[in-house]
Amino acid sequence: MFDKLTDKISDAFRFVAGKSTITEKNIDDAVDAIKMALLEADVNLRVVRRFVNSTIEEAKGEKVLRSVDPGQQFIKIVHDKLVSFLGDTEKGPTGRSVQELQLKGPDTISVILMLGLQGSGKTTSSAKLALRLKKEGRKPLLAACDLIRPAAVEQLLVLAAQVGVPVYKEEGVTDTVKVFRGAQDWAKKNLVDTIIVDTTGRLELDEVMMAELSRLKDAAKPDESLLVADAMTGQSAVDIAKTFDEKIGLTGVVLTKFDSDTRGGAALSLKTVTGKPLKFIGTGEKPDDFEPFHPDRAAGRILGMGDVVTLVEKAQEVIDEKEALALQKKIEKETFTLEDWLDQLRSVKKMGSLKSMLNMIPGLAGQINEEDIDRAGLKSQEAILSSMTRKERANHLIIGPSRRARIARGSGTSVAEVARLLKKFEKMKGMMKKMAKMGKGGDANFMQGAFPR
Repeated sequence: MFDKLTDKISDAFRFVAGKSTITEKNIDDAVDAIKMALLEADVNLRVVRRFVNSTIEEAKGEKVLRSVDPGQQFIKIVHDKLVSFLGDTEKGPTGRSVQELQLKGPDTISVILMLGLQGSGKTTSSAKLALRLKKEGRKPLLAACDLIRPAAVEQLLVLAAQVGVPVYKEEGVTDTVKVFRGAQDWAKKNLVDTIIVDTTGRLELDEVMMAELSRLKDAAKPDESLLVADAMTGQSAVDIAKTFDEKIGLTGVVLTKFDSDTRGGAALSLKTVTGKPLKFIGTGEKPDDFEPFHPDRAAGRILGMGDVVTLVEKAQEVIDEKEALALQKKIEKETFTLEDWLDQLRSVKKMGSLKSMLNMIPGLAGQINEEDIDRAGLKSQEAILSSMTRKERANHLIIGPSRRARIARGSGTSVAEVARLLKKFEKMKGMMKKMAKMGKGGDANFMQGAFPR
């Protein structure tokens, strides 16, 4: 989302970066460039003014102008300001950060209302949130209280089946409060600790919808009231959040389509304009593509500093610790095979888009273009490896001319491409051997070999 903004702000830092001394004019030039970058990113004008004024005020103090590395001091100020505008460290009623869900313990039922307009991704986000809570050890139930949109209940049933979470629904009922009461009773009998309520939506804001939602909220007394908004709608998402908060009352926001080519203005404006934290972001279409929003990590991505913490967390989700240790031993003992390579390629795919992962690495954020990533190369490698038998992947030396021809036919590639992959594998094994002798893991060289240039 923040790629263009990252490029613009990186350009702005040239006015101060690497200089042993900077002047107030350097700061003015850098701040002006950042201001234009924020405006082009569709950040709310009032938010931009506040950001610029507070940054200039702090950056022109003696701490920056007379510091040993004024450029770094200035960048730190911009980083800290971005964090404060994206969120904060304020504590909620349960003692947790307001960015986190304020849910009760497992012995009491917590209720989460999912609010939003039609098309915002409310139903999908409800299922994604249920999956996330399930992984965290909670026992969620989805309550089908969107009784207006055609097929809303059916969609929720399909999504719930994908994530393995039960759904409570009632046939022929038009009263959402009655459905919620039924869900509450079912939750008590089945030891559910969290009810996620998929509420009624409309194509646009109207008083009838607001009245219905207010009545449901009064009955449910939710621990969290989350607005689901589409990041692609820009400042409209901020306006919708403001209206929902005034009419219903919100505890936070979920931004969907965060992986889209939007300018990022909604994410940067929400907290300042509405006073409500951005709690979750939808980063793709898969059930797992749903992440907590961390203001400090987002600020790091915007400034091109990467986000190694999120990258490590994604890796931990798909790579088992025992498997990682076993892989390390194989590398050390030089028993790494094509089967292991195929497993690693598939693990990387589970972590999400390659571009988003590379953007989390410090120094690479904003430097990788879509055309620089050879997705076709990755797909052909997987196809070639998948077309081999287990025996061939276990011992690549048995793959002679006739086997290469069969593998090429099976993978839709050429004999030359199969030969190149085997040659690359031999080279990669040689690099791993050197790294093992040096007493290192060799993982970096493996990754380098796994992704074709």
